[in-house]
Amino acid sequence: MEGAVRVQILSQMGISEVPSQYIQPPKNRPGSVTENIADLSCKHVPAVDLSSEKESVLPAIREACRDWGAFHVINHGVPTKLLDDLRRACFSFFNDFPMEDKLKYACNPNFAASEGYGSRLLVSSENETVLDWRDYFDHHTLPLSRRNPSAWPHFPPEYRELMANYSDEMKALVQRLLALMSESLGLKASCIEDAVGEFYQNITASYYPPCPRPDLTLGLQSHSDIGAITLLIQDNVGGLQVLKDGEWLLVDPLPNAILVLVADQTEIITNGQYKTCVHRAVTNASKARLSIATFHDPAKTVRISPVSDLLQKHGGIR
Repeated sequence: MEGAVRVQILSQMGISEVPSQYIQPPKNRPGSVTENIADLSCKHVPAVDLSSEKESVLPAIREACRDWGAFHVINHGVPTKLLDDLRRACFSFFNDFPMEDKLKYACNPNFAASEGYGSRLLVSSENETVLDWRDYFDHHTLPLSRRNPSAWPHFPPEYRELMANYSDEMKALVQRLLALMSESLGLKASCIEDAVGEFYQNITASYYPPCPRPDLTLGLQSHSDIGAITLLIQDNVGGLQVLKDGEWLLVDPLPNAILVLVADQTEIITNGQYKTCVHRAVTNASKARLSIATFHDPAKTVRISPVSDLLQKHGGIR
């Protein structure tokens, strides 16, 4: 089903209804989506200022990881120009170039984690025929032995250099964040990173074309990330939702911020103290949306288990 059809093509056809394979079962549908999606937010994902004193940063991270599994970071040290330039380059790849040129970078549909341009990356185990209203480009970026910029788009011309620089910035920020998360639990700064081992980093740029039936579809189905930690930037359109106390809440785009999502392996490492974030993406009828997610997974040879200090503290696995 990966085939040749990209969601962008369907959107540009001007259809009034979506093909059946994109229609979510009633229990998974987002319902009515207003044009002003910010109106859907009644609570806000916390924001942590990394330029603040550690005495205030640590409790803020602890509360966010415990209660939300997600938080924005501001004053994070990643150049704003790099964030803007990468968003611009990724959007240009999807939006400004002929489909025949983009398909030269098509991913291999026979492999689940294939690098390249595609339209079907995550599929619900319950409904394997339901597709996301999304196109994407997945980049293998770390370890450096996996990084092959020639497999990434050469248009716009700055694309490859921007992606490589962004990868390095995300690794440095993740190391800083994992140290703060460790310290917020009373552990030594290197604890969580030591448990994770060498990062396997993938960067996925997702393009969500306008959808004629946002009430029936999802740009990305409900899930939690299987790795250790995910960093995400999005444009000003918005559409990411997180599950909080049984309610789907919109994550309002915060200018120049980076969103941190706790993933499954960190929940295990922290013995359940920090919760993985369940999230999804909704669609809208009028504007294309872009997000760029940077996934950091544990080394392939690492066995993940709760930190012994936390097991002792809590009297076993929680």
